[in-house]
Amino acid sequence: MSPKVILRVVALLLLAFSFSAIRLAAQDDASSVADAARRARQQKQDSTKPAHVIDNDTLPPSPAAANSSPDANPTAPAGDASASPAAPKAEGAGAEDEQKKADFEALKKQVADKKAKVDLQQRELSLAQDSYYTNPDRERDKVGKEKLDSMQSDLTQAQAELADLQAKLAAFAPPSDSNSGETAKH
Repeated sequence: MSPKVILRVVALLLLAFSFSAIRLAAQDDASSVADAARRARQQKQDSTKPAHVIDNDTLPPSPAAANSSPDANPTAPAGDASASPAAPKAEGAGAEDEQKKADFEALKKQVADKKAKVDLQQRELSLAQDSYYTNPDRERDKVGKEKLDSMQSDLTQAQAELADLQAKLAAFAPPSDSNSGETAKH
């Protein structure tokens, strides 16, 4: 045989072995990925949901103290008469507390939203400043300078609004659940 023929046969054998090796490796990878997906799905099904934790934050508010007074003196009709007007007051106070809590949570959400908006405006301003100040012809770019000044004033206004909201939040009397939180800590 001539050296050319031997070289061609060796090249073809080498090519055939490399393709078969690649195909076997691809099958191994595909099966391992499929096995990993099956194991992950099985673990997800096997995992149990965590137990519900009961603490002071998840418990509903207890009934007012006025409800316990009829239980202490079930035979006293005067106690029942005095408990009747107290019950609507207690319910009104509970509704008022719920309204305060809702207002407080709404104010906290407004502060969080405003913080996010201010943060976004600061980032946009920073990008605009980078773009403007890296422009070699910025002395002639009046529109860019006006845009930068406008963005700066908008940011200053948003920061002032955020400060006002934070001051309102600090001045806002939070709901009277702080005592129950303190007793839970001790």
